[in-house]
Amino acid sequence: MEHQTIENEPTLIQAIIKNAIGLALFASITAGVIAIVQQSTKDTIKENIAQAKAAALYEIVPAHLLNNDLLHDAIVLTHEDVKKQMNINLLGPIDDGATLHFARTDNQVHTFILPAVAPDGYTTAINLLVGVTINGDVTGVRIVDHKETPGLGDKVELKKSPWVLSFNGTSLNSPDIDHWKVKKDGGHFDSFTGATITPRAVVDAVKRTLQFVQTYQHVLIELSAPKDKEQSTEEA
Repeated sequence: MEHQTIENEPTLIQAIIKNAIGLALFASITAGVIAIVQQSTKDTIKENIAQAKAAALYEIVPAHLLNNDLLHDAIVLTHEDVKKQMNINLLGPIDDGATLHFARTDNQVHTFILPAVAPDGYTTAINLLVGVTINGDVTGVRIVDHKETPGLGDKVELKKSPWVLSFNGTSLNSPDIDHWKVKKDGGHFDSFTGATITPRAVVDAVKRTLQFVQTYQHVLIELSAPKDKEQSTEEA
C-alpha cells in the first residue's frame, strides 16, 4: 500500500503543475484577446466620433455658404499660446487637441464652430459642436458623442428628434440671458418628457459657448487670420 502511494504522488503533483500551467496559459490568452478587443473598439469609437464631427461641421455651416476647407481650416484650442489668450474652460472640459473651425466666404471668416462639453449629462459628459457667427448668432448645434439614456436623453441627437434645431438663430439676446434655461426651470427651451437633466445640460453648454464668443470675439478674429496674410503683414 505504501509503495502505491509513493508511486502515485509524482503523478498527482505533475497533474497539479500541468493544470496550473494550463490555467496560466488560458488566462494569458484571454487577457490578450480582451486587450486586443478593447484597443480595436477604442479605435473604432474614436473613428466614429471623428466621422460624426466631420459630418456635423457641414450640417452646422452648409458647403454652399463657404468656400474654404472647413475640416482643416482650424486651430487647436488647447495649445498653450491659445490658452494664454482665452479662458477655454468656458467651453467645458474639452479634450486635449480639441479644435476650433472657421467658416469663410472670400477669405473672410463669418462663423466659428467650437467644441463644447456639457459635463453634467444624465450619464456622462455630452460632447457637442456649436456654430456661432461673428455677430453672436447660433447657426447650429450638433451632438457628436454622448451616452444618454436611449429613448429619453438621446433625443438630443438630430436623428432621434429635431429638438437640437431649436437653437438655430438664437443668441444671448434672443432669448435674453435669463431665459437660457429649459421651460421647467422658467426658461425658453423645451425639455423631453421624462428627461430634463440632458436638455438642461446642453442648453447650459450652448449658452457658455455664446458667452465665450462674446467675450473673446476679437481674439477669435485675430486667430482666424490666414497664415499667409500674417506672413505678408510681417514682411511689410
